[in-house]
Amino acid sequence: MSLADEDAEENPYLRDPQTEFESADQLSEAEAIEQVELLREAVREHDRRYYVENDPIIADRTYDALFARLQELEATFDLTHPDSPTRSVGGEPLEEFETVEHVAPLLSIDQSGDADDVREFDERVRRELRAGGDANERGDGHADDLEYVCEPKFDGVSMEFVYEDGSLERAVTRGDGREGDDVTRNARTIGSVPQRLHGDYPDFLAVRGEVYMPKDDFQAHNRERIERGEEPFANPRNATAGTIRQLDPTVVADRPLEVFFFDVLEASDLEESHRAELERFPEWGLRVNDRVEVADGADDRSPIEEAIDYRDRLLEARDDLNYEIDGVVIKVDDREAREQLGRTARHDRYAFAYKFPARAEVTPIVDVAVQIGRTGRVTPVALLEPVDVGGVTVSRASLHNPEEIAEKNVDVGDTVRVQRAGDVIPYVEEVVEKGAENEPGSHYELPDSCPVCESAIERDGPMAFCTGGLACDAQLRRSIEYYASDDGLDLEGLGEKTVRQLVDEGLLGSIADLYELERADLVELEGWGETSAENLLAEVDSAREPPLPDFVSALGVPHVGPATARELAREFGTFEDVREAAECDPERLEGVDDVGETVAETIHDFFASESNADAVDDVLAHVSPREADVEDGGDELEGQTFVFTGSLEGVTRSEAQETVEAHGGNATSSVSGNTDYLVVGENPGQTKRDDAEANDVPIVDEAEFRELLAERGIGLE
Repeated sequence: MSLADEDAEENPYLRDPQTEFESADQLSEAEAIEQVELLREAVREHDRRYYVENDPIIADRTYDALFARLQELEATFDLTHPDSPTRSVGGEPLEEFETVEHVAPLLSIDQSGDADDVREFDERVRRELRAGGDANERGDGHADDLEYVCEPKFDGVSMEFVYEDGSLERAVTRGDGREGDDVTRNARTIGSVPQRLHGDYPDFLAVRGEVYMPKDDFQAHNRERIERGEEPFANPRNATAGTIRQLDPTVVADRPLEVFFFDVLEASDLEESHRAELERFPEWGLRVNDRVEVADGADDRSPIEEAIDYRDRLLEARDDLNYEIDGVVIKVDDREAREQLGRTARHDRYAFAYKFPARAEVTPIVDVAVQIGRTGRVTPVALLEPVDVGGVTVSRASLHNPEEIAEKNVDVGDTVRVQRAGDVIPYVEEVVEKGAENEPGSHYELPDSCPVCESAIERDGPMAFCTGGLACDAQLRRSIEYYASDDGLDLEGLGEKTVRQLVDEGLLGSIADLYELERADLVELEGWGETSAENLLAEVDSAREPPLPDFVSALGVPHVGPATARELAREFGTFEDVREAAECDPERLEGVDDVGETVAETIHDFFASESNADAVDDVLAHVSPREADVEDGGDELEGQTFVFTGSLEGVTRSEAQETVEAHGGNATSSVSGNTDYLVVGENPGQTKRDDAEANDVPIVDEAEFRELLAERGIGLE
């Protein structure tokens, strides 16, 4: 009988609880303590019912109300406790994980995908059990009565969980099998990890569990990442591993992790068999998998043949499970026999993994995510059951555009063949089998609105575009990255990772915000210091008077890269004139080299957009693009290539680049073997210096650069 059945009358928060509470400030401390204890007891039981029994007895809203009340009382009366259910919401970020030795080694498992190897395992186990121990006393009982416990082989992250007096003392990653990282604070955020055990539990218990991300939650989480413009995880295991080792527990709390417990590592009171241990786990609140079976030879076949059949049946059911498995684990049930078999340096000799064959190229589409590019282009991405394609695990593939989806009749639920273009980009080649609920010829339809900003999605020939412009967060992030890229203003130190961090921390909500960054805010960020903050601010400051071609290109106007931006600058001379022509006289744009009717229309649409116009105005409040220098200064630097890093004295870096180009030279953004000089100013970036040294490129300071120009009769003012 469970706690909910025994103590419903004594604990009012177990069945049909009232969620109207009197104000906390009306309670005495003694009353608060009593209510907190009852709430903790009830929340633990509701967690067990939900995660272990899969049989909740209250609604989610009711549970949330009880949990919120417990949080309120603990905070008001300072009643926090390490094993309180409220610890599941996370805590302050850690600087690093502590390395902890395991109670018992977390060894790997010998494995094979060949049934004959599984039979050989059985023969070895029986042979060693017959040969071991005192045969006169023991006889051959362990070998003759051998039974196996068969379990799914989870494809997650294996961990050790240690309970002392029923409370979770620590949770440790597998690491090298002997020691791992103490991730207790992260483990407490996982709902199916009990903070405190139930029932008649051992005083000391160390168990092994597998933390995983359910497949449906993984696909939903990946979809969110794609639509936010972030790189999705390759598979659920990578997602789990990346999450459990986050230094910020609140990040872990926001991600959908679960756990199955499957072995006792050490306990103050051991059971005689593995199956008996697994039967006790739910009584203690430890969640076990419902696919576990015992192969005991009861159907007149040998236990190992039953185990092989179990694997084959689980292989057929694999796609219907909501967690990834890559085989089954076959374990000797009797604990005394396990001890006799012992272990090698790498694996326990009482267990064997019978692996599944890798999924190869053909896999079902679980969902479709919509990715928004820098220019608003909508790219549908198929989210797949992870599949092996050329030795690489693939969980997503491009569907390219709406027209191609229609041509191939691709829909969610269809089984498709996946290929990799140039061994890099996965794509859906063809539909192998339509989904059971899909009509022949049916295909996925794009949503009417952008999943990020809710602006309308419009078709343009075979393509589709979000009309939100720079007001769309997905386009914003990529626009900032492009603005700072080699094709934009070449702001060193503002790559994808940094931009994502600054946007996520609320420091960048627009391109214009780059020019309002404060050193004090930057140095507070993880991984930042005084030097990195000052270097970034110097880079941004050097871009307040950019060359007109660089600025036009940096805005990310569709179809306008550096070459087209240069032609526009030469034609119009100032940014005001470029903008006026784009807004009021798009036909005039068609007279510019590299600009045809389609490109001219695209430029007009960009500048005519109200949201884009506002974003550009905000940037112009901080930036004054220089007029284009249309005069040819000569060919004194012809054939010479220069790269600049850091800020120069007396002139901007952009002015120095313009001078080089006006006199026949090239000013590029990255160092290569073709670079003749790297010009280093104040607060230079280390990457370009490293590249220069690697390519034997001469490094000169500003004075040496000015002297080099003067030798050729070129002034720099």
